[in-house]
Formats: sequence, structure tokens, C-alpha cells
Amino acid sequence: MRILFSIAVLALSACASLPKGASDALGSADVAGTRFGLVVMTMDGREVVSVRPDERFLPASNTKLFTVAAAFRALGNVSQPNPAMGLSVRLEPREGGPPDIVLIGGGDALALDADDCEHDCLPDLVHMATAMGVTEVHDVIGDDQIFPEERWGPGWSVEDMQVRSGAPASAIVINSNEVRLEVKPGAAGQPVAAAWRDDDQYFQLVNEAMTIEGDLDKLHVERLPGSNTVRLYGTLGASRPTQGIPLAVEDPALTAAWRMKRLLEERGVKVSGAITARHRQLGASGEGGATHPRSTEIARLLPPPLIDDIRFLLKQSQNLHAEVLLHLVGSAKEDDPTFAEHIGAREKGLAVVEAMLNEAGADRRAWDFSDGSGLSAYNRVTPRMMARFIHWTTSQPWATDFRSALAVGGVDGTISRRFRGTPLEGHIFAKTGTLNATNSLSGFMETKSGQTLIFAIFANDRPSTAAPATNAMDQALLAIAAAH
Repeated sequence: MRILFSIAVLALSACASLPKGASDALGSADVAGTRFGLVVMTMDGREVVSVRPDERFLPASNTKLFTVAAAFRALGNVSQPNPAMGLSVRLEPREGGPPDIVLIGGGDALALDADDCEHDCLPDLVHMATAMGVTEVHDVIGDDQIFPEERWGPGWSVEDMQVRSGAPASAIVINSNEVRLEVKPGAAGQPVAAAWRDDDQYFQLVNEAMTIEGDLDKLHVERLPGSNTVRLYGTLGASRPTQGIPLAVEDPALTAAWRMKRLLEERGVKVSGAITARHRQLGASGEGGATHPRSTEIARLLPPPLIDDIRFLLKQSQNLHAEVLLHLVGSAKEDDPTFAEHIGAREKGLAVVEAMLNEAGADRRAWDFSDGSGLSAYNRVTPRMMARFIHWTTSQPWATDFRSALAVGGVDGTISRRFRGTPLEGHIFAKTGTLNATNSLSGFMETKSGQTLIFAIFANDRPSTAAPATNAMDQALLAIAAAH
């Protein structure tokens, strides 16, 4: 064991351009067994550090960098609102009764239905509809047919599908397609109190959780794919505070229709029919809201500019928003005759990513992508390819927007708590990535001398007994920044 570890340290140290502090960090006994890859280059493209530069690594959420770049490249001006993306409401007449009301998604991922909502709000849309004289409707329908139905990506796990990080993609997104279970302890020996926030009753709750003495939290939430039953079990200490447990919805369009029904009834509108959803299967043609020849649009929300969502998804590493963005990129190729009919928006979006990487000169053997967020276990990149791609972005018309959307070390986003109190606080701009046994960080850093460096660092195959790799990665970057 000691011999193998010594060999690993020697291999890292053998990179003449790797400062000793960086070599020590990546070769630390705390992270023994972890496979690291690293490339650092100057802004003119000259490599100054390389560790396993051409080995393939699972990039996790570094994948989002490619999705965002493809959106900048394919969708044009993202700094202006696109009305076509906004949630809209249509009325569809029925024979001998009140019309159906249809909520139609256009790919806006920032819409909310919350008490503190200030813009892009579902309640505002319902208010506009009732202001048009709607007093009674039959069915309430959620329609996400603008995108073919591809809720989850290839290579996602069953566990992903029930938690917020694996929320299903849809043309309708409200509250990031999640619901929240409010949980608080009862008296010791009594059941835990649990209820859906905002009285959202879409899921059926089976509460088997019990309150115990103390402050331990051993609660578990379980929902099988395809099921609307959520099981809460385990124990919660009596001294624990109230907490919210976010869960991904199963069918975003149907959940949105339920929410709309509640809002309509709160405003005195009678709903006499069913709550349903409309989806478009892969290979089927059609547009949301176009299923009835005499449907009439009565209300529409103007979404924020897409750049707002790009900043949000990169800084917060929001998986669903990245998947919706990839669908938008693919939907721009909806009428492209080079694609077979059964090819969905996700795959078309990935084809746009591939075309972009070909333009950037990326070695095809150096990458594979199966989704837009990085949740897929099938994704792979090499550190050299990642660094060279980031270098390529600096020559694009959208380079400034791309860099400014990244999280800032010690300041905001997913690295707001990293690099605090170090020379890189406020001077590192990067995208994180985290999956089981996997960490990544890629972007730009400004050194003590004022030089800007591009970097891509990956940690894969971390043993469960090893320390988290992020500290070793950060220490290595700090050593490299100090040496330049």
C-alpha cells in the first residue's frame, strides 16, 4: 500500500510544471486512491500544468458549460425576453358547457407559484385570465407539447428521479418542478408532523416517521418512479427545527394544472371537470395549444431574458434548468430535415453541442455527453479538452457573458464558501461538479501577478473512506496561482 501511494505521489511530482504545494495536495494520504486530472493554461493557450491531461473523467456539472455555450451559439440574443417562451393560457370551447382552460408551457424555467413571487408568477397569469371574464371552466389542462416528452436523461439513476436534482424536464416549469414537504417534530414518542407546503395535494403522503428525544435527524423520503405516493419514515429529534424537504414532481404539466385549479378556485372560478395533462411522444408532430381549432389565447406571461436563467443555472448548478436549456437548443432544430422524426429535443441539442465542439477543434475521442446537466453517468471529458474549450470560448462574441455567469470563489454560487480568506477570493470564476465519488472545477483564475489562467481539474473514483477531494483541489489551485 505504501509503495503504491509513493508511486502515485511520484507520478504527480514528475509533472515539472506542477508546483510542490499542488503536488502535495493532490498526493495527500487523505485522498489516496482518488484519480486526479488537471490542465492549466495561459490566456494565449500555452499549457503550464498538466496531470493526466488526456484521460477521460466524469465531469458532473461541468457539463453545463457546454450546454450554456451551445445556447449562446444557437439561440441568438439571450439578453432580451422571448415572449414565445412564456407560460400562456388558452380557452377551448366545449359543446353545451363551459370551456376547458389550458396552461401551455413555452420553455421558461423561471416561473414561480410562491408567496414571495415578484415576477414571472403563475398567480399573475391566473389573475389575467379571470380579468378576461372567466368564471367557470370544465377541464384544467397542463400542456407541455412544445417539447417531446423526455423527462429524464440517459444514465440517470432511480434515486435521481425523486429528488430536486433530478426534477423532470418539461416545457412547463413552475417552482423548478418541485414540491416541498414541511416537517416538524411532535412530542417524543409521537408521529412527526408533515404537510405539503401551500396545501399542494398532488402527492399522497404516507407518514410513518416518529419523534424521538434529542436532536438527531434520521428521516428518509421515498417515492418510486411512476408513483404518486410519498413515504416518510425514520426518526426526528424533538428539538429539531421545522424543515422543508424538496421532492421532484412526477409530471410537471399535470402538477401545474393542479396548481392552476387551486388558484382559479381561490378567485371564485368554478371548475366542473377533470385535471389532465397533454404530452407529445417522440416522433409525433404538434404544438402546445394547437390541438383545438378554435382555442383562444387569453393571457401570457413575459419571461425574463434567458441570460437570467443562464446565470442562475451556472451559479447554482441547477440541473433542471440546464436540461430545459438543452431542450430549447434542440427545439431550434425542430424542422431540420437532417434529423430523423424520432429524434427528440435533447438529442438534437446534443447534436448542436457536437457541432460546436467540432468548430472548436475538440478531439472527438475526448468527450461524450448524454445530457445537458451532468447528472448522467455516461458523460466523459478530458482535462485538456475542457481547458481548450474554455480557451475557445474567450474568442466568441458571447465570451463576456459566459465568464460573468460563472460562480465567484468566496462570493456567490456553488463556490461562495470556498476560497474565502485566500488570494483567490473574488479572483476565481468557475463551474463546480459533484456526483458520487466525483468532483470537478473548471474556469478562470487571476493570479497574484495579475495573470489570468484557464484551468480544468477533476477528481474521480474517490474511495468512500477518503476525504472530500474539493479541499485538495482548492489547495492545488492556490499553489498554482501563487507560483504564477
